[in-house]
Amino acid sequence: MIGRAAKSSPPLVAEWTLPPSATLGSSVRATGIEREIRARLAFAVRKCVSVEAQSVALRMSQAETDEFKAAIAKIAKTLDGIEALPVLPREAEDILTISPRERHKWLKDGRLQSIGTRTVKLRGRAKAVTFHVFDPRHIEDVLDRDLPGLWREHDAQAAADNRRRAAGKAALTRGGKGVGKAADAGHASEGSQRLKLEGWGAFEKEGLLR
Repeated sequence: MIGRAAKSSPPLVAEWTLPPSATLGSSVRATGIEREIRARLAFAVRKCVSVEAQSVALRMSQAETDEFKAAIAKIAKTLDGIEALPVLPREAEDILTISPRERHKWLKDGRLQSIGTRTVKLRGRAKAVTFHVFDPRHIEDVLDRDLPGLWREHDAQAAADNRRRAAGKAALTRGGKGVGKAADAGHASEGSQRLKLEGWGAFEKEGLLR
């Protein structure tokens, strides 16, 4: 007699929808939210959470009912106000489609506004890393107004102006050196003429030119 395979129980599943204001259309930001949720769960449960598109999913087995209920409560608490979660540097770059160099430049001159710093110790690194984080509403405003495009145009114009000023200054410097050399040459010519004419009176008295 052939035995029948035991029917497995369906998994326990819970899902939450992430608002667009939380991810800001960024897959990198969605991954950051996933890490934030997992960090607040028990280690054994972390792998059961995933963020896909605009939703958070928790999947566990029927044998983990108690852990499932505890995880649901923690995830719900974490997602309460998730739209205010600070934006990390890589997330800001992905949301705004900017380079690390642009992020550093615009942060330094105040166009990108930091709300503080965060220090973390990364796996495999001896020293901790400190970086600036951003208010998601500020990043959203920069995105909606397409400010990176305007800032790039401004920077390109400023760079062109600086090159023109530098070229003009270099031309003036070269011109000044040329004038100086000409003046020195003129003085040298006058001096040589004076040297040649020394003793002319005595020479003329001798009547050598008569």
